[in-house]
Amino acid sequence: MSTFTVKAYGAESITADLKEMNIERREVTSKDVEIEILYCGVCHSDLHTARNDWGGTIYPAVPGHEIIGRITKVGNEVAKFKVGDLAGVGCIVDSCGHCESCQHDLEQYCLNGFTGTYNGHDRHSGGHTFGGYSQKVVVDSHHVLKVPENLDPAAVAPLLCAGITTWSPLRHWKVGPNSKVAVVGLGGLGHMAIKLAKGLGAEVTLFSRTPGKTEDAKQLGADHVIISTDEEQMKSVKGKFDVIIDTVPYIHDVNPYVTTLNISGTHVLVGYLGGLEPILNTVPLILGRKSVAGSVIGGIAETQELLDFCGEHNIVSEIEMIKMEEINEAYERMLKSDVRYRFVIDMQTL
Repeated sequence: MSTFTVKAYGAESITADLKEMNIERREVTSKDVEIEILYCGVCHSDLHTARNDWGGTIYPAVPGHEIIGRITKVGNEVAKFKVGDLAGVGCIVDSCGHCESCQHDLEQYCLNGFTGTYNGHDRHSGGHTFGGYSQKVVVDSHHVLKVPENLDPAAVAPLLCAGITTWSPLRHWKVGPNSKVAVVGLGGLGHMAIKLAKGLGAEVTLFSRTPGKTEDAKQLGADHVIISTDEEQMKSVKGKFDVIIDTVPYIHDVNPYVTTLNISGTHVLVGYLGGLEPILNTVPLILGRKSVAGSVIGGIAETQELLDFCGEHNIVSEIEMIKMEEINEAYERMLKSDVRYRFVIDMQTL
């Protein structure tokens, strides 16, 4: 397999800061497109991978799965893209294509394991994949997305992870104009959940521990803000919500939120991976046909649907642009939740 060299930014070990390095990309095959990367969003998963927080990181690791750029080459079997198109690549760059999940456009649940945009098993080279903190990327065209030209491309980047992670459950649980939706946590995911639920016509409430976020939440489209540590405020929304999108990325007590679900309501975890503590009380589930569920990113068709919806409704992320060399500082700020609400790297600075 022939390759070419591009500049990238990555970590060489668990303790190393990210720095400039060279990586190899495959030359475009018949079904591929090559993209010159203009912007790349910064996700908590990038930090977790660079620092091996989840285990299994393969070094050198080049993060980045919120990629926006212009197509510079297309393979001879590619019909839906041409050179110059504005394109996006999210969390998935390959999947088996033939299992039941893939057949139903649910590549994120590929029964044979999808290939992550970084730190995934590269079916072409046999090595591992490198993400969007780089000059160019080559991706199978099925996993590439068309980006609406009317949107700010830098602010579109986080839609490819933070956006689709919240859009997918909103669509699966059929949120629309008569829905009452609550969002737990106001960060990269939470602010997109508010914007998208509002765009779908729902009445939207933010649960927050911080009274200082009320004004910001309302500017983003929230109709109400409930301070989750205030017992009286929590009682006031008992039995109210059809769907709760829970974006909190660390262990937390889900039980108080379950009481705010209506009959047949669903609390969807999209931020936290792991065991629940305190333990989940099944009484309100059984007595109200309530559910606690999970959801991860979205399939390619669903992500395209999201981008098209955002193009029609002028929805993008709230971002802070950084230079490539500021990434290590940005990671430290992310750990303190010191960003409104997503960092995006201007890749021209690499």
